[in-house]
Order: sequence, then structure tokens, then C-alpha cells
Amino acid sequence: MADFRPAVEKILVYEGGYVNDPNDYGGETNFGISKRAYPNLDIKNLDRETAIGIYYRDYWCKFLGDQIVNQAIAEELMDSAVNMGWSRSVKFLQESLNLLTGSELVIDGLVGPKTIDAANAYKYPGAIVKVLNGLQFERYREIIEKDPTQRKFFRSWLARVEFNA
Repeated sequence: MADFRPAVEKILVYEGGYVNDPNDYGGETNFGISKRAYPNLDIKNLDRETAIGIYYRDYWCKFLGDQIVNQAIAEELMDSAVNMGWSRSVKFLQESLNLLTGSELVIDGLVGPKTIDAANAYKYPGAIVKVLNGLQFERYREIIEKDPTQRKFFRSWLARVEFNA
């Protein structure tokens, strides 16, 4: 089964320290944890271990990371979950599996046994990761098309598209 610790360590490479960019939709962030998502949290003084605990509880556990067999798939889901929300990450997985396998998973962003079983049964996990990255890229493109002020983040977002490439 996938291991949370290496996944979160990779996330923390991208999600550095404290930032308060007025153009960032998340607002004030620290270790990638945003004031928008956690309005009652003292973001400026957030410590690394508390951030890791939040990532485990509110991201990894939400998409059932411990039940995913392939580490690269779990890490890619974690990356998308942190950057776009865990539900969108699950939708990307469901869409990927439908595209690759012809399955008819409901793309609802709710992970359950059908989604987990399909992900674990597919014998080409690298293909799942590639499709997940493609969907992630498309989402970044959509964000920029909708709001050109977000273009300033595009180059750093692209680094995430190659998260497990």
C-alpha cells in the first residue's frame, strides 16, 4: 500500500514556507495550507508537523491514500488534492480510469471501493499517472483562460505536472 510520508515530503518541496500573495486564490499560506481553507488557523505561525497532520487528515485520508497500491498514483493524487482539492483529485482519477479502461465510474469526486478497486487492478499504473498529469495541466490552462492574473503561477504549476513523470 502507498505510504503517506514520502508523498507529503514531496508536497513540502513545492509548498514551502509562508506566503501572502494578493493574487493567490488561497490567500495567506504556509506549507501550502491556506487561510481560505482554514480561516481559524494561525497560518503565519503554522509549524511543519501541524501542516503534515492536516495533509494526512484532510487530504490523504479523504482520497483513501492508504488503500491505493501504487505509490506514484497516490503521490499524484496527493499533489492534485493539495493544489486543487481532494474531490477534484478523485474526479481526475475516475476520469483517468474511465479513459484507460472503458469503465463507467461515476465522476463524482467521491472515492469508494469501485474507484479504489479499479485503480489497484489496472496493470499500467504509469499510464494512470500520465493521464492524471494531463488532466492537471488542463485544469491549470482553464484557470489561466478564466483569469489571466493567474498566469504568474503557471510556471510553478507546470513543475507539479511532472510530479511523478
